[in-house]
Amino acid sequence: MLFLVLLVLNAPVWLFMPPYIIPAIFTSISVVVYLFVFNFFRCPKRHYRGERKDIVVSSVDGKVVAIEKVFEPEYLKSEAIMLSVFMSPLNVHANWYPVDGKVEYVRHHRGRFLSAYLPKASTENERSTVGIICESGERITARQIAGAMARRIVTYARKGHTSTIDGHLGFIKFGSRVDLYLPTDAEILVEMKQIVKGGVTPVARLNHSEK
Repeated sequence: MLFLVLLVLNAPVWLFMPPYIIPAIFTSISVVVYLFVFNFFRCPKRHYRGERKDIVVSSVDGKVVAIEKVFEPEYLKSEAIMLSVFMSPLNVHANWYPVDGKVEYVRHHRGRFLSAYLPKASTENERSTVGIICESGERITARQIAGAMARRIVTYARKGHTSTIDGHLGFIKFGSRVDLYLPTDAEILVEMKQIVKGGVTPVARLNHSEK
């Protein structure tokens, strides 16, 4: 669709504008726009090849911007470790399930479109919350959060769905951040500002077996 729109816009430029320079510049800009949008809306299939038992994998491509203990009132209703990953406009914005398990809770919240770097974006921005019970019995929360540019969150997860690390949880269109809320005794495997890859990078290990 975007390709056709750009084609329609470029045709009269080449037909009626002075030759070469202006049409070439306009077409070059169109190509850059097309490649940017194509990269942004890619939804690649990925297969996690590491150990899956008790492992939490990043839901998105991006940079770790928060690792802190907070109270998660919506699904867990308890203290948890919040691990947040910020997606820049250059990242793929598909979202993957962080664990193998079953979806127990899904809810969308209307809200603001503050910068996703702000701490209050987790509770005030447009967001969608997905609660998952892992195969081990542990529960975690994945929260898709819109940012300053985002205007639509797509959540594929539905209550009763099976979640798998290789499966897509959703997509944030021109969006910005996913927060994972993990048990307080989870072993965090990443550091602040680390670059992670959705469906590929292990970010935590659950420790239920040691309880």
